[in-house]
Amino acid sequence: MKCPFCGYLDSKVVDSRPAEDGASIRRRRESLACHKRFTTFEVMETLPVVVIKKDGSRQSFDRSKLLNGMIRACEKRPVSFDTMEKMVDEIEQILQNEMNREVPSAQIGEMVMDRLKDVDEVAYVRFASVYRQFKDISTFMSELNKLLQEK
Repeated sequence: MKCPFCGYLDSKVVDSRPAEDGASIRRRRESLACHKRFTTFEVMETLPVVVIKKDGSRQSFDRSKLLNGMIRACEKRPVSFDTMEKMVDEIEQILQNEMNREVPSAQIGEMVMDRLKDVDEVAYVRFASVYRQFKDISTFMSELNKLLQEK
């Protein structure tokens, strides 16, 4: 690691500790030339995930869009923000662990619905009605009947 003070390329690690809930490592280093100390952060490299939309277009995965969709579905429901964030974290982790860098939006939508179904059925139906684009009351009722049969 290059020293920011003298530019010398060698340094020694004086202290290491986890930072940001274990997502990165904070390291205190000391230059072997000028003996000044500086801090570095080591972060796991993540590869970008591309979402293939229904119309065939592609865009980068955006966790905030996913979270906003969940917030709208869970509006005025007893679902905490922490619960929604945990669901988004879980989905994002699954997508990062897959070897496929391109994921259809349908797969992400199904992952959201699977989690919402276990957390709040009303939020699940709200999300499903937008996601599956219910055209009329019969498609809405068939989804409700599926939910009732699973119970």
